[in-house]
Amino acid sequence: MRETGATALSYGAGLADAASIRDLRTLSQRRLPKAVFDYIDGGAEDETALRDNEDGFLGWHLVHRIAVNVAERSAKVELLGREQALPLVFSPTGLTGFYHPNGEILAARAAGRMGIPYTLSTMSVASIEEVAKGAPETDLWFQLYGLRDRDWMHGLVHRAQEAGYRVLCVTLDLPVSGRRERDVHNRFTMPLRPSLANVLDLALHPSWSLGVLRSPPRFGNFEDAGTTGFTNIAQRIAGSFDASLHWGDVQKLRDLWRGPMVIKGVMHPEDAAKAVEIGCEALMVSNHGGRQLDHSPAPVTMLPEIARAVGRRAQLIVDGGVRRGTDILKAVGLGATACSIGRPFLWGLTAGGQEGAEKAIALLRHELDVAMILLGVARLSAVTPDHLRPAQRRTRT
Repeated sequence: MRETGATALSYGAGLADAASIRDLRTLSQRRLPKAVFDYIDGGAEDETALRDNEDGFLGWHLVHRIAVNVAERSAKVELLGREQALPLVFSPTGLTGFYHPNGEILAARAAGRMGIPYTLSTMSVASIEEVAKGAPETDLWFQLYGLRDRDWMHGLVHRAQEAGYRVLCVTLDLPVSGRRERDVHNRFTMPLRPSLANVLDLALHPSWSLGVLRSPPRFGNFEDAGTTGFTNIAQRIAGSFDASLHWGDVQKLRDLWRGPMVIKGVMHPEDAAKAVEIGCEALMVSNHGGRQLDHSPAPVTMLPEIARAVGRRAQLIVDGGVRRGTDILKAVGLGATACSIGRPFLWGLTAGGQEGAEKAIALLRHELDVAMILLGVARLSAVTPDHLRPAQRRTRT
């Protein structure tokens, strides 16, 4: 999220003073070392896709209706067979427990407390089993990457099933990691390379640094993969993504998983149709938060085409660029059942732990409720394309 001019949040402000997702970002930036913040915040190459993900929502106006009884409202949705309190999902984010001690567990608890699903990344710090034990009341989803070691990949699926995860989310847009130049400039590695700049930055952010010392980073899902030591595991993971993965492999996963399955990374209508053909119940329209292929379109701009391609055969989740409650309304009006958020909850988590992650949801919930009143809709199902009109493309600041 780009900022221009002075931030509205004073330097003495805390979590209680945050009035928007943008404010949570400011608090997160102040707490984290630059290299760590940029790893969360940055995108691929020129970061065009990253900017467009947010700005894509500005391509639509909301047209309100008047004299509508909206005294009683509900933002609940049915998502993959379960009622959710809000049309939101926590996106899978790698290394969440590195950004904040016990980050995955705290984020999962926050999601559960606020009545929405949490998606655990394959590249989590806490393991599949630890998160399931730490957040037993949460609707847990497990995100799986395509890995060269198919037996290990299928083993992760079995572990998630046995641990009680309800939904499998297969990410297909990462056959190789995108070029994220902020990380190159910061010399960001896992573990952090002890350069002079990094050492000074860590010293300037003692609360975060002490947290890492008390809870060193690890890859919980890979610790029993026959490789020991964090650095060795990190090197093994770096070479584990599989560029040869194809629809036949995805079909095997569909056959293996007993429950709803989501394909994440869908950006083309033909891919959406194919995913539905093999039995996937939901699609996550996503360009990986602008972190993979730069100059890819904003997911929200592809939503109408994908909605036409799948009709009512699958639910759609828009991933990327959601920063306001009005963004959620626009996505619903264009055919989405829900939106998934990554950076917003990470900014909240790193600013204030579980309370900060809950704050991110609460801010969006309040904005969504106000927007529903002003739009003149009492239920999300009442939001239709008729509430939207194309707008001149602008840039969010």
